[in-house]
Amino acid sequence: MEFYFASDVGLVRKNNEDYCKCEIVEVENEEIGLFAIADGMGGYKKGEVASKMAAENIILFLKENLLQTSKIKIEYIDDILKQAYNNVNSLIFEKASEDESFSGMGTTLTTAILYKNYLYIANVGDSRGYVYNEENGLRRITRDHSYVEELVESNEITEEEALTHPNRSIITRAIGPDPFVIVDIFKQNIEKSDIILLATDGLTGCIIDSKIEEIIKENDEFEDISDELIDTANNAGNDNVSVILVRV
Repeated sequence: MEFYFASDVGLVRKNNEDYCKCEIVEVENEEIGLFAIADGMGGYKKGEVASKMAAENIILFLKENLLQTSKIKIEYIDDILKQAYNNVNSLIFEKASEDESFSGMGTTLTTAILYKNYLYIANVGDSRGYVYNEENGLRRITRDHSYVEELVESNEITEEEALTHPNRSIITRAIGPDPFVIVDIFKQNIEKSDIILLATDGLTGCIIDSKIEEIIKENDEFEDISDELIDTANNAGNDNVSVILVRV
């Protein structure tokens, strides 16, 4: 298993509210990959604090509760992910409640767990998870919790129109603003050489999936893929851009 991640402030904003956290842990000679990407709510207080808290604490919770000395509790993965997300949500909500300077902070959070030939992805917000392979191309696994996603699903606008919609930055679900959170969980079979992509909306809100697929297809090295994805997004948008790439 190999991974690469990058986070770029972009060409317009002064601070980076995205955060990535990646770890590969070995238990009884078996590897499990833990990956998290978060995007602090732009325009709100302490978005960069919320994203860092979310990504770091979700990985910590998973290491403490999913992994044991002698085994990986993969059969409880759904329950553990739900507990992990609610734990992280509570940490951020409580910090915002205790200190007025943190009031209203929140973040997206998308987490991927790669174990043997299975991929588990959980998400809240509009940071996305994809799987790419040569046979099927790029497939989006997650569903955005956003205003424009609802418009696309109801066929009111196209994916291309969503990129320039005036309300494209409005998300309908986030970590932190409310005392409880609902998390979506997905499970996928993974084949050797499949590529997993996690990305914030600084990428997916600026370039369509077909262009992302083209860039992945045309490059072999993760660093080259990441650089071209970020450069393309920066030329088209004004947000922070972050990507995590993982290969089985």
